[in-house]
Amino acid sequence: MDHRARPYRSVLYIPASKARALEKAQTLPVDAIIFDLEDAVAVEEKENARHLLAETLAEKDYGARAKIVRLNGFDTEWGLADLDVVAAAKPEAVLLPKVNSAADVEALAAKLDARPETAETTIWTMMETPLGMLNAAEIAAAPRMAGFVMGTNDLAKELDSRFRADRLPMQTGLGLCLLAARAYGLVAVDGVYNAFKDEAGLKAECDQGRDMGFDGKTLIHPAQIAVANSAFAPSEAELDLANRQIIAFEEAEASGQGVAVVDGKIVENLHVATARQLLAKAEAIQAIAAE
Repeated sequence: MDHRARPYRSVLYIPASKARALEKAQTLPVDAIIFDLEDAVAVEEKENARHLLAETLAEKDYGARAKIVRLNGFDTEWGLADLDVVAAAKPEAVLLPKVNSAADVEALAAKLDARPETAETTIWTMMETPLGMLNAAEIAAAPRMAGFVMGTNDLAKELDSRFRADRLPMQTGLGLCLLAARAYGLVAVDGVYNAFKDEAGLKAECDQGRDMGFDGKTLIHPAQIAVANSAFAPSEAELDLANRQIIAFEEAEASGQGVAVVDGKIVENLHVATARQLLAKAEAIQAIAAE
């Protein structure tokens, strides 16, 4: 199953403990929201946050935005309680932090299987540990898996790497996760950019992530949304080329010619398939914008 039919250009973290932020998120032009019960919620707010989130998801309308709940890990005192409370709201997806192996996903899948209300809930995983990178393929193949979220801050800490604008220390881990995601039809969302006021830096990192093949970017502030939405959307030039490739290929087939050529380059079946995917993505983005 390919979970990438809908756009995930912008994926915004929202603290589940902040009622005002939960309210505002209903109006933001994001493709997806991660309702965060983990890092963004202080210890003393954990219990109230999960109840507030469950009520919010049951009552509020977030439109076409994908709704993903980041639980606390099941190795903490809060993880199981998070799932028990939030399950009643029938979450679209749950995001499990610091996943190291398929066994972590299998344990969560078994808990979801035991609850009728989570029959349709998919699993996303935070990919943020060296062991998780090395086991990316088996994690991607685990039950109910739908997406990877790169946890580049935690990964940098684990690697003891220095910050570089080109993210050279991240490339192996990012690449392994992208390969696994594409092999199993998962969404793959790039890590956050911490300097939320640095628009040029954000754009450069978004462009790099898009060039690599990521579906979108996780964001920590609404000010980052427009940059991510633009970077991960098909450009006018890309859409124009896609249309011309499809037309040229269909004309070549209709006339019995063996080869189609656009801009001096051969167009084959694989190029047409990519072109159609690009056009479908653009249509899905337009549908969201029209809501």
